[in-house]
Amino acid sequence: MAEVKLIATTQSLFCARVEWALKLKGVEYEYLEDDLRNKSPLLLKYNPVHKKVPVLVHDGKPIAESYVILEYIDETWKQNPLLAQDPYERAMARFWARFVDDKCVLGAWQAACLAEGEEKIKAIESAQESLAFLEKQIEGKKYFGGEEIGFLDLAAGWIPLWLNVMEEVGGMKLLDAERFPFLHEWARNFMEIPLIRESIPPRDKLLDYFHASISYMRSLATNIQ
Repeated sequence: MAEVKLIATTQSLFCARVEWALKLKGVEYEYLEDDLRNKSPLLLKYNPVHKKVPVLVHDGKPIAESYVILEYIDETWKQNPLLAQDPYERAMARFWARFVDDKCVLGAWQAACLAEGEEKIKAIESAQESLAFLEKQIEGKKYFGGEEIGFLDLAAGWIPLWLNVMEEVGGMKLLDAERFPFLHEWARNFMEIPLIRESIPPRDKLLDYFHASISYMRSLATNIQ
C-alpha cells in the first residue's frame, strides 16, 4: 500500500482543503503537525522552495501548494472525482478557486487586519464585491460542483469557520445573510457533511491564532506610520 503523509498545521485553511480531499477519496494518510514558527527539518526537506504547508508526501515524493495537491489527489485516486470531466467545467473550477484565494481570502484578511477607519470600510466593500461573484456561482445549486462537493467547494470551504473567525477578530461583517443568502445556504450544506465537520479545528484555537496574527499585523502597520 502506498505511503501517504500530510505535513500541515491545524489552523491553516489551505491544509484543511487537502485533508478534506483525502478523506473524500478514502485515502489513508499520516498527519504530521508542523509548527510554522519553528519549522521542522521534514518540512524544510520536502518544501525547500517555499518552506510552507501543506505538503503531501506520496511514496517519498513531495507535492506542495494546496491546489496542486488537490489535482494530484484527484488524478491519483479516481474515486469521488473533485473535478468534472468536461474541460470547460474543469477550467472554470480552477479559475474560481484561484479567485477565492487571490480575492476572497486575501481581501477578508486585509480588511480584518485594518483598524477602524475609512481604509477599513473600503477594504470591507472590496471584499464583499469579491464574495458577490461567488454568490452568483452558487445560486441555484447545493454545492459549487452540483449535487456533490468538488474542487471549488473545497477551495471555498474556509468560509463557514475561518471567515467567521476573521469577522469576529477583525470587528467586521462581510458575509451578511441577507446580502449573500446562497453562500449562507451553501455553507450550511457544506458543514453538514460529517467528514468536513469532523476535520475542522476547534474554534477557540482559531480565535487565538487570528487574535495573535492580526494584532501582530496591526502593530507592524503602526510602526511603519
